Amino acid sequence: MIRKVRQHLSQNESLIFERSSPGKIGYQLPDLDVPAVDAAAALGAASVRAEIEGFPEVSEVEVIRHFTRLSTWNYAIDLGMYPLGSCTMKYNPRINEAVARIEGLAWAHPYQPESLSQGAMEVIGRLEAALCEITGLDAVTLQPAAGAHGELTGILLVRAALEARGNPRKKILVPDSAHGTNPATAGIAGYSVQNVASNDQGMIDIEHLAGLVDDDVAALMVTNPNTLGVFESNIAQAAEILHSKGAMIYMDGANMNALVGVARPGDFGVDVMHINLHKTFSTPHGGGGPGGGPVAVAKHLEPYLPVPRLKRMKDALAWDFDRPGSIGKVKAFYGNFGVMVRALAYILAHGGPGLRNATVDAVLNANYIRHKLRDFFDLPYDRPNMHEVVFSDDRQAAKGVRTGDIAKRLIDYGFHPYTVSFPLIVHGALMIEPTETESKDELDLFIDAMISIAKEVDEQPETLKNAPHMTRTRRVDEVTAARKPILRWK
Repeated sequence: MIRKVRQHLSQNESLIFERSSPGKIGYQLPDLDVPAVDAAAALGAASVRAEIEGFPEVSEVEVIRHFTRLSTWNYAIDLGMYPLGSCTMKYNPRINEAVARIEGLAWAHPYQPESLSQGAMEVIGRLEAALCEITGLDAVTLQPAAGAHGELTGILLVRAALEARGNPRKKILVPDSAHGTNPATAGIAGYSVQNVASNDQGMIDIEHLAGLVDDDVAALMVTNPNTLGVFESNIAQAAEILHSKGAMIYMDGANMNALVGVARPGDFGVDVMHINLHKTFSTPHGGGGPGGGPVAVAKHLEPYLPVPRLKRMKDALAWDFDRPGSIGKVKAFYGNFGVMVRALAYILAHGGPGLRNATVDAVLNANYIRHKLRDFFDLPYDRPNMHEVVFSDDRQAAKGVRTGDIAKRLIDYGFHPYTVSFPLIVHGALMIEPTETESKDELDLFIDAMISIAKEVDEQPETLKNAPHMTRTRRVDEVTAARKPILRWK
């Protein structure tokens, strides 16, 4: 059987300097019909740049084709699928970019007076209201700049509320299936961290949790769906356990794209959560930013939200700094505004039913991949998953091929690699998230590539040990690069 395999082929490209030919120019103008002027004499010699030695002389079309061909060397979401689990690298509708570039929004300055900022403030107010409805919680701050920043803000809110009761407590509980930033956040907020084990279904072990919750526990930080792509179906029970001891439940909402329009965290007992606008609501993720990590809270935590808070007066919107219980500012100004504009555009364009459909499609796509690949890769937690699915390399490891080798070989098939070796509770993890934006045709191409690689491992495993084979840069020594990075080029 001939399998369909997509390969992103790009032409070799010489340096622009190597294409240079004396006398070529990138423009053409008619002969002068006025007397020539000596620039140095007219402007002064100091204002005239000397000729650049060795500057390439090429035609306009050569310049255009050169840089267009170079652009094909980069993998991008406009070119193909990113199967990265946890990072949610999905296509960003161009209408959202167009809206974010509206001159009055793109050039709004944070020091503008409120009277000139009513449109931008209205965007913020409407987005906060939408996120309240989506999460089932009572108030939202858009100030945090990214997901981990939102986590820290959320735990600081928990601490402030507990301090107001007279005891901030000492510990945060973090499941072994949570995001890696969760324990770091707890530590920065001044808490010690205690691990909560998962059961054989990939969910929090409720009995273990109940035995850990005492008067020293401030909160449980739970990622839901967790990093295995499993929905914590016992989360309401976990919330009851925490609340019975005066503790709170914090939900890492980085995977909210598996819940929007289907389940609301506030309805199953969550006190506080963050949302990754740059994952769930359109803005491209990765590359260090920009990001947005709004925090949604139940009513009892609202007094502690960062200042300022947006309030609606009789005739206008205004910033309220008079918040005695607030934890203070967590960021200069009020978050990354462009990310907010894109998120609101995404929400309004989809509407309620559209947001739910996006969630359903994300879950369907991930389960389709799980079903199609389960006969070729080990599935540690063999149950329906949410937005992502986690395989392991156990079968391939028997032939000496590990998850990193498979990921490198996948590049030769025209796909960006999946997430390698995460989550840590699955040894040799292959973490795959197709997102809702990928069509069945694209998923089938990815599945065919993965199946072809699995068969390669069975028939000629040595092929994968030196992959990728078709890239301009071959496999690098990642261990040496990590331990002995070259930070300065002499």
